[in-house]
Amino acid sequence: MKRIQFRLNTAHQDCDTLLIGVDNSGQLIGSDSTLNSNSELTSAVSTAIADKDLSTKVGSQIMLKNLAGFTRVWFVSLGETEKLSRKAFIETMKKTISSILETGTNWLYHTLSIATQDSDAAWALYQNALMLQTAQYDYQHPSRGDFTANENNLDKVTFVGEIENAEQIIGQAQSSAIGMSLTQDLANMPANFCTPTYLASTAEDLGQQYGFTVNILERAQMEELGMGSFLSVAQGSDQPPKLICLEYKGANANDAPIALVGKGVTFDTGGISLKPGASMDEMKYDMGGAATVLGVFKALGELKPEINVVGIIPSTENMPAGNAVKPGDVVTSMSGQTIEILNTDAEGRLILCDALTYAQKTYQPKQVIDIATLTGACIIALGHHVSGIMGNNQTLVDDLLSSGNDTYDRFWQLPLGEEWDEQLKSNFADMANIGGRPGGTITAAQFLARFTKEVEWAHLDIAGTAWTSGTNKGATGRPVPALVDFLKHKAG
Repeated sequence: MKRIQFRLNTAHQDCDTLLIGVDNSGQLIGSDSTLNSNSELTSAVSTAIADKDLSTKVGSQIMLKNLAGFTRVWFVSLGETEKLSRKAFIETMKKTISSILETGTNWLYHTLSIATQDSDAAWALYQNALMLQTAQYDYQHPSRGDFTANENNLDKVTFVGEIENAEQIIGQAQSSAIGMSLTQDLANMPANFCTPTYLASTAEDLGQQYGFTVNILERAQMEELGMGSFLSVAQGSDQPPKLICLEYKGANANDAPIALVGKGVTFDTGGISLKPGASMDEMKYDMGGAATVLGVFKALGELKPEINVVGIIPSTENMPAGNAVKPGDVVTSMSGQTIEILNTDAEGRLILCDALTYAQKTYQPKQVIDIATLTGACIIALGHHVSGIMGNNQTLVDDLLSSGNDTYDRFWQLPLGEEWDEQLKSNFADMANIGGRPGGTITAAQFLARFTKEVEWAHLDIAGTAWTSGTNKGATGRPVPALVDFLKHKAG
């Protein structure tokens, strides 16, 4: 992924392309006031509107050549900015950036970090930097065969305007985008390449690159620890399971870390409770939680915030086989609690519960956040727009909700409670691994809540947001931006 060179308030004479806004009255708006009143530009935009080549409707755009010393000038209509929503701003900018990248633009002079309906210029700056860097992503892997990656000439972007902490804002956005690219690569990769062993080697590579401590637990070690729940999922696969542990140490060694626990099912057939064949290929992304943890760690390595973070990734395939776990089997988790497995396709919670126990016993974290493509029910409830969030500590949940809103990588809180916990009752074990169809997202979280009673904990169900289906199917890189923002705020 090409790294854009972002600059602040440098002279525009070296830039070949200008990006400037137009309001609902046809006036130029942007963070460089001298260009807003430039006679050559104001005349050109007036003519374009009069000739109906440019509308003042939000999202309309036109590129004109050789104006005000620029090879290209991109006029973008933003309407009444005080009424422009975040969604409309992001959609307009994504469309514009895509168009700019199709030209020969090398150095962009960007004046559209401006306040909108419910956001300030700092938010717009963050989003612009994030979008410009993520636009450089294109999945590349030898398995794509005769494939030519999308290439563009854009190397430099100058942002202009007086925004407090602008360099830090750009740095966070760019680091998040770089982390997202790793998350996308891993989730996009075919499952015959992205195995638990591959995830472990990726963690080791990150450790070497950024100085993380990395520890990989093998099956025998997990057996000694009593991870019967995790290993029950792994027993049907020829791929060896891995418990991948990373440590980022950016603060005092005595400071308790925040633990990120990511579901790493590198392919999910459903096991004996076999999934329908249609779209099963997309179950390669069932390690989206694991990919998120690794993407966040890459961003941490770039940003270097003063905080301690541990990442725990239980990784395995979920396969049907003669020795696979069966509906009705009872297994014992690392916590000592027994679980009746009523459905082998509810496997994510079975590997997460042992990872959550291990994280607490090994690292004594002050807070634990698990991230998982856990339930199709979350997609039914929330669609593909926001991730589900639940937890046992409202302050932690609120902090994550705030970071989701700030980055527009949003969460929506669902409840937990005894009513849903009762759905997990079993006649043959301490609990069942499913609670029926009603409230499926909540009962999945309620299952994990039984393993996190002694720690502040939040659960992120990213089933609907980590992946886009259809003709443009692929990984989104979410929720890396929100988690990076959360950790950065925790670092102070």
